[in-house]
Amino acid sequence: MSSRIVDTQDSVHTGLVVLDGVGLGVADVVRLAEGAARPVPGTEAMKRAEESWDAARQIAATGRVYGRSTGVGANRNEDVPTEAAAGHGLRLLRSHAGAIGEELPARQVRAMLAVRANQLLAGGSGLRPSVVTALCEALESGAYPVVNEFGSVGTGDLAALAQAGLALAGEHPWRGSGAPEPQPLDNNDALALISSNALTLGQAALAVHELRGLIGATQVVGALSLLAVDGSYEAYAAPVHAARPHRGSAEVARRMRELLGAADRPTPPLGRIQDPYGFRCLPQIHGPAHDAADTLEEVLGIEINAAAENPLISPEDMAAYHHGGFYQAHLALALDHFRLALTQVARLSTSRLSTLNEPAYTRLKPFLADNEPASSGVMILEYAASAALGDLRAFSAPASLGHAVLSRGVEEQASFASLAARQTLRACGAYRLVVGCELVAAVRALRLRDLRPDPGLPVGRALELAESVLDDDLADRPLTDDVTAATALLDRFTDIWRGSES
Repeated sequence: MSSRIVDTQDSVHTGLVVLDGVGLGVADVVRLAEGAARPVPGTEAMKRAEESWDAARQIAATGRVYGRSTGVGANRNEDVPTEAAAGHGLRLLRSHAGAIGEELPARQVRAMLAVRANQLLAGGSGLRPSVVTALCEALESGAYPVVNEFGSVGTGDLAALAQAGLALAGEHPWRGSGAPEPQPLDNNDALALISSNALTLGQAALAVHELRGLIGATQVVGALSLLAVDGSYEAYAAPVHAARPHRGSAEVARRMRELLGAADRPTPPLGRIQDPYGFRCLPQIHGPAHDAADTLEEVLGIEINAAAENPLISPEDMAAYHHGGFYQAHLALALDHFRLALTQVARLSTSRLSTLNEPAYTRLKPFLADNEPASSGVMILEYAASAALGDLRAFSAPASLGHAVLSRGVEEQASFASLAARQTLRACGAYRLVVGCELVAAVRALRLRDLRPDPGLPVGRALELAESVLDDDLADRPLTDDVTAATALLDRFTDIWRGSES
């Protein structure tokens, strides 16, 4: 199987993602990781890769180049004899392919392959272009190398990419069928392939794509909860957010008005003056999470399309620049920031869940119970949601506070962006559970109150969808299956939030 080369404008074709080393986005990485699109390298990008490869071999033949004619890390001053150069690359891959822990799922490994193929087309690696074609073949066929979880500290995913390199060379196993033909990797290819944070970037792209959508779905759930407690729309009024014009908060308030069919200047309710923070501060807490996601996507957009290999091969001036462009401080800090903002959104969901259990707000029995004496209703959901929130808090600990001194003290700092990406991926499941608990309670409260918003409104469509899926039995019973069904609904709520529901 081979991948044809196309011009960038062909990317408009359905199911096609052009890798050009310039414009690959987070959504493109997700589509390739999930097998929803096929990759093709762009014409000009392949020319860049070929020029870089030619230049790298000429430079290495006439001077000392880190990792090609020398060892790596603390062995950087050890020259590789000319007669040993041919085997140096494979030795480097073999020695570095020592990642440990569980095998990563296909989706994460495929995201890594997509990112690395695109980065190579940025033209700074000096790697043989046939490797790009092989990576594209693997992405198209569904084959992926065995890659283990641990091995990076945020200064290059050396171990994971070395495993991929050995697989490309025919010395490491693949999963699935359709693995590319073995590549003749040598001393000019090994470090050029593994000098990247492609796994970390792929994992981060998968995580932010899922979680950004879930934050939007949470806003739809919050709107249902607001209706269930006769909440006020005043907190989302346009003048409030024009007076304090944070971009994210203003956009959340605008979208809240659209979900609910509220005016820009809503009429104050006749009842209580203002609501608890779970409703009143929703724009001020959801807004920063969207802003943090924007920042993270901006960082990823740069890194996914960066020629960050060390050394950087520059055909223009026939130079190999040794540098620290592989260090992922930007990404680690953006991921940490995003998870902290995400945790605040989840914590607000548990606040609304508590309000839904309170008769003073719902005019129903405590815990949304049925009419049996001392029924517990959804009481346990508060405990379950708080337990999941505890995991989310743990995952939100800043990974960038980590520290490591490695390779005989030569590499005396680490970003731990790799840990930050893994923690962000792990946050997805815990976050879903928290919001799923709120959704079960909100739908139950609306049913008990027999409240039905206009089905023409986004919030009305959301309730119809939820009622078609969630069990309407109000008797005391296990709610595990209800929450599982609710978490699965959240992706469809994301479509409602985006205005793209089918």
